[in-house]
Amino acid sequence: MVFLQAAVSRRGPAFVLLTLVEAGWLELLVNREILAELREVLLRPAVQQKFPLLSIEFVDAFLKHLESVAIPIESVPRIFQFGRDPDDEPYINLAVAGQAQYLVTRDRDLLDLTEQATPEARELRRVRPGLKILDPLMFLRELAAARE
Repeated sequence: MVFLQAAVSRRGPAFVLLTLVEAGWLELLVNREILAELREVLLRPAVQQKFPLLSIEFVDAFLKHLESVAIPIESVPRIFQFGRDPDDEPYINLAVAGQAQYLVTRDRDLLDLTEQATPEARELRRVRPGLKILDPLMFLRELAAARE
Protein backbone atom coordinates (compact mmCIF):
# COMPACT_ATOMS: atom_id res chain seq x y z
CA MET A 1 0.00 0.00 0.00
CA VAL A 2 2.84 2.41 0.77
CA PHE A 3 4.39 1.79 -2.66
CA LEU A 4 1.00 2.21 -4.33
CA GLN A 5 0.44 5.52 -2.59
CA ALA A 6 3.90 6.75 -3.54
CA ALA A 7 3.27 5.76 -7.15
CA VAL A 8 -0.10 7.45 -7.59
CA SER A 9 0.19 10.62 -5.52
CA ARG A 10 2.83 13.27 -5.08
CA ARG A 11 1.26 14.18 -1.77
CA GLY A 12 1.22 12.34 1.49
CA PRO A 13 3.68 10.49 3.70
CA ALA A 14 4.42 7.69 1.21
CA PHE A 15 5.66 10.13 -1.42
CA VAL A 16 7.67 12.05 1.19
CA LEU A 17 9.37 8.80 2.17
CA LEU A 18 10.22 8.02 -1.44
CA THR A 19 11.65 11.52 -1.80
CA LEU A 20 13.84 10.93 1.27
CA VAL A 21 15.08 7.67 -0.26
CA GLU A 22 15.86 9.47 -3.52
CA ALA A 23 17.79 12.12 -1.60
CA GLY A 24 19.84 9.45 0.17
CA TRP A 25 18.50 10.23 3.63
CA LEU A 26 16.80 6.85 3.98
CA GLU A 27 17.65 3.40 2.70
CA LEU A 28 15.00 1.30 1.00
CA LEU A 29 15.56 -2.45 0.88
CA VAL A 30 14.04 -4.51 -1.93
CA ASN A 31 14.35 -7.94 -3.43
CA ARG A 32 13.05 -9.60 -6.57
CA GLU A 33 10.10 -11.25 -4.77
CA ILE A 34 8.76 -7.97 -3.41
CA LEU A 35 9.25 -6.13 -6.69
CA ALA A 36 7.41 -8.91 -8.54
CA GLU A 37 4.54 -8.80 -6.06
CA LEU A 38 4.40 -5.01 -6.31
CA ARG A 39 4.19 -5.22 -10.10
CA GLU A 40 1.39 -7.77 -9.87
CA VAL A 41 -0.56 -5.59 -7.41
CA LEU A 42 -0.11 -2.39 -9.40
CA LEU A 43 -1.27 -4.12 -12.58
CA ARG A 44 -4.39 -5.68 -11.11
CA PRO A 45 -7.43 -4.59 -13.14
CA ALA A 46 -9.25 -3.27 -10.06
CA VAL A 47 -6.23 -1.18 -9.04
CA GLN A 48 -5.74 0.12 -12.57
CA GLN A 49 -9.41 1.00 -12.82
CA LYS A 50 -9.16 3.03 -9.63
CA PHE A 51 -5.84 4.59 -10.69
CA PRO A 52 -5.75 4.95 -14.51
CA LEU A 53 -2.22 6.38 -14.28
CA LEU A 54 -0.96 2.83 -13.63
CA SER A 55 -0.32 1.74 -17.19
CA ILE A 56 2.13 -1.07 -17.81
CA GLU A 57 4.69 1.49 -18.97
CA PHE A 58 4.20 3.65 -15.86
CA VAL A 59 4.43 0.67 -13.51
CA ASP A 60 7.56 -0.67 -15.19
CA ALA A 61 9.19 2.79 -15.03
CA PHE A 62 8.21 3.16 -11.37
CA LEU A 63 9.69 -0.24 -10.51
CA LYS A 64 12.87 0.53 -12.44
CA HIS A 65 13.15 3.78 -10.50
CA LEU A 66 12.65 1.93 -7.19
CA GLU A 67 15.41 -0.50 -8.16
CA SER A 68 17.72 2.41 -8.97
CA VAL A 69 17.31 4.06 -5.57
CA ALA A 70 16.94 0.96 -3.39
CA ILE A 71 19.41 -1.44 -1.89
CA PRO A 72 18.89 -4.91 -3.34
CA ILE A 73 19.05 -7.84 -0.95
CA GLU A 74 19.76 -10.88 -3.08
CA SER A 75 19.40 -13.67 -0.55
CA VAL A 76 16.42 -13.51 1.79
CA PRO A 77 16.02 -16.69 3.80
CA ARG A 78 12.62 -17.58 5.23
CA ILE A 79 13.51 -17.05 8.86
CA PHE A 80 10.18 -15.72 10.11
CA GLN A 81 6.92 -17.52 9.49
CA PHE A 82 3.73 -15.51 9.85
CA GLY A 83 0.70 -17.76 9.99
CA ARG A 84 -1.69 -14.83 10.43
CA ASP A 85 -0.82 -13.54 6.95
CA PRO A 86 1.82 -15.54 5.03
CA ASP A 87 1.75 -12.93 2.23
CA ASP A 88 3.47 -10.55 4.66
CA GLU A 89 6.37 -12.91 5.35
CA PRO A 90 8.56 -11.62 2.49
CA TYR A 91 8.51 -8.11 3.95
CA ILE A 92 9.42 -9.27 7.43
CA ASN A 93 12.12 -11.59 6.14
CA LEU A 94 13.56 -8.83 3.96
CA ALA A 95 13.73 -6.55 7.00
CA VAL A 96 15.43 -9.31 9.00
CA ALA A 97 17.90 -10.22 6.22
CA GLY A 98 18.73 -6.56 5.59
CA GLN A 99 19.01 -5.81 9.31
CA ALA A 100 16.50 -3.00 8.87
CA GLN A 101 15.70 -0.75 11.79
CA TYR A 102 12.21 0.00 10.47
CA LEU A 103 9.49 -1.69 8.48
CA VAL A 104 7.14 0.98 7.16
CA THR A 105 3.69 -0.30 6.29
CA ARG A 106 -0.01 0.36 6.44
CA ASP A 107 -0.74 -3.36 6.79
CA ARG A 108 -2.65 -3.97 10.02
CA ASP A 109 -1.32 -7.51 10.44
CA LEU A 110 2.25 -6.22 10.37
CA LEU A 111 1.53 -3.24 12.59
CA ASP A 112 -0.09 -5.56 15.13
CA LEU A 113 3.22 -7.38 15.55
CA THR A 114 4.51 -4.46 17.58
CA GLU A 115 1.36 -4.03 19.63
CA GLN A 116 0.44 -7.57 20.56
CA ALA A 117 2.08 -10.08 22.86
CA THR A 118 1.48 -13.01 20.52
CA PRO A 119 3.94 -15.85 19.97
CA GLU A 120 4.63 -14.40 16.49
CA ALA A 121 5.40 -10.97 17.93
CA ARG A 122 7.76 -12.52 20.49
CA GLU A 123 9.45 -14.54 17.74
CA LEU A 124 9.97 -11.42 15.64
CA ARG A 125 11.52 -9.63 18.62
CA ARG A 126 13.80 -12.65 19.06
CA VAL A 127 15.01 -12.74 15.43
CA ARG A 128 15.18 -8.95 14.94
CA PRO A 129 15.03 -7.26 18.35
CA GLY A 130 15.42 -3.67 17.18
CA LEU A 131 12.93 -3.73 14.33
CA LYS A 132 10.22 -1.10 14.62
CA ILE A 133 7.08 -1.45 12.50
CA LEU A 134 5.39 1.89 11.86
CA ASP A 135 2.93 3.40 9.44
CA PRO A 136 4.38 6.13 7.16
CA LEU A 137 3.10 9.07 9.20
CA MET A 138 4.38 7.67 12.50
CA PHE A 139 7.72 6.93 10.86
CA LEU A 140 8.01 10.52 9.62
CA ARG A 141 7.16 11.76 13.10
CA GLU A 142 9.84 9.53 14.59
CA LEU A 143 12.37 10.84 12.05
CA ALA A 144 11.45 14.44 12.90
CA ALA A 145 11.77 13.75 16.63
CA ALA A 146 15.18 12.14 16.12
CA ARG A 147 16.42 15.22 14.24
CA GLU A 148 15.46 17.54 17.09
